[in-house]
Amino acid sequence: MSNARRRPPWGLPSRAATERTIIGAVVGIVTALIALAVAQLVAALISSPIGAPVDAVGALSIDHAPAAVKDFAINEFGSNDKTVLVWGIRVVLILFAIAIGIVAVRKLWLGMAGLAIFAGIGLVAALTRPTAKATDALPTLIGAGVAAFAMSYLADLARGRPAARWRPRSRLANSGGRPVPASSTAEPVPASSAAAAASAAAADEDLQPDRRRFLTIGAVAAGISVLTYAGGSWLGNTRDVNAVQQALKLPRPSQPVPPLPPGTDFKIPGLSSFITPNSNFYRVDTAIILPEILPAHWKLRIHGMVKREVVLTFDDLIHRPLVEDYITLCCVSNPVGGPYIGNAKWLGVSLRSLLQEAGIKPGADQLFCTSSDGFTSGTPVQTAMDGRSAMLAVAMNDSALPVEHGFPVRLVIPGLYGYVSACKWIVDIEVTTYSANSAYWAQRGWFAQAPVKTESRIDIPGQNSIKAGKPTPIAGVAWAQHKGIEAVEVRLAKGPWHEARLAAVPGIDTWRQWVYDWDVNVRPGNYMIEARATDKTGYTQTSVQVPPAPNGATGYPTSFVNVVS
Repeated sequence: MSNARRRPPWGLPSRAATERTIIGAVVGIVTALIALAVAQLVAALISSPIGAPVDAVGALSIDHAPAAVKDFAINEFGSNDKTVLVWGIRVVLILFAIAIGIVAVRKLWLGMAGLAIFAGIGLVAALTRPTAKATDALPTLIGAGVAAFAMSYLADLARGRPAARWRPRSRLANSGGRPVPASSTAEPVPASSAAAAASAAAADEDLQPDRRRFLTIGAVAAGISVLTYAGGSWLGNTRDVNAVQQALKLPRPSQPVPPLPPGTDFKIPGLSSFITPNSNFYRVDTAIILPEILPAHWKLRIHGMVKREVVLTFDDLIHRPLVEDYITLCCVSNPVGGPYIGNAKWLGVSLRSLLQEAGIKPGADQLFCTSSDGFTSGTPVQTAMDGRSAMLAVAMNDSALPVEHGFPVRLVIPGLYGYVSACKWIVDIEVTTYSANSAYWAQRGWFAQAPVKTESRIDIPGQNSIKAGKPTPIAGVAWAQHKGIEAVEVRLAKGPWHEARLAAVPGIDTWRQWVYDWDVNVRPGNYMIEARATDKTGYTQTSVQVPPAPNGATGYPTSFVNVVS
């Protein structure tokens, strides 16, 4: 009977090939972790968050993703869309790293080529950001350099010296410690050859220390890299801008907003409060990396179709007359009854006064606003100039703007969806025309001018069962910024409409709480609740269900309750 080694059936890889693949995957993963960790630390210490490869690639992905992909991400993941994107990029990088690690243990130059591609993508992503500096290339370059050394070392360690030390044990044992080609057959070494047997045993024993050494070094390097990456991320998030934002004291407004009228907030459990706390205020924007702008470094330029260019520093801005107002902001991505809306007290400088100082030339119809991260929004000139509380805001709910909400300065204009009225981290306003300039979301198919639609939302009751005969409030909020809410109606199971009670409001630019006191005098069963709002122009929101794209959702909000006996 032949002692020739059998080939694996059905074309399955041999044990040696499988082992090499696993070893290569380990080499690739550890190399990637080292590259990302070093780059993240360098970005935190000597560069900026823009230079961190994962964040830079994420920002580049957002800029070039099709509108349909962005809409899907917002609809499916909401304010977590950026977290999902970053983790998706990390997963793709690890898969790519596994591939280059596998080829590196066979041919190192192929692994190095893959690493060069990785570095090239990181460099392009970092250096094409609007605020990029030459130093933003350093995280990728240094990370790739260290990773190249690590890949070379790990690949050599994986292959062993000599390479045969990673061959299967049986092949070494049967060859007296000499490697046997995979395609050849080996005759057993005669039992009488004691020297050959001893040599084989020594070679066999030599395998385990090398394997343990490789795995130990790989595990230690991976662990240190993960800790370094976390430390670099933490350092990047604890820059001076956060301390400055928290310590900033702003002048008192020259036109303070009057106290809220009694009855503004029903204070019903589960009902959205009239003022949305900063920590709960929705955030929808394109910024993977939060722009970190110190007030001393901020500057705004107003130019274009104006009689005189205006340039303002932060100190210039806050020493102008400051105004306050309660204004509700809403994202155009908000579905019917959705969460992407909030109400706050804003403090800032009148946008109208600044534009009057610049002097708008005839024919201009758009304010083309640019954020420090390159995002652009287009605001109708007429809306900014018609007397509403359009402002360059510096504070939100009695504290300096949070970094994630536009610190140090953002645009706030009531009555328009946020993508045309609420440019965060604003640094440039060009007075121009819609025919000459197309803003970020308008380029992607959304309407250039986007007045907020009259809508309402049901906050309570939730999905819990309620008891028949026990009075239960049906309550929510309604909004029609710069028109004002006149009435809200509620109906059950397609029955007659019932008018709800309305809370007081300080003006027409905020949402309004409403409540209908339901006596629940119905039979047990499932009931659908609907609501509709009417604004002060006499318009009642439509029942026609329309998705958010391209200019805002419409339809009645609905809620379902189970009445039990």
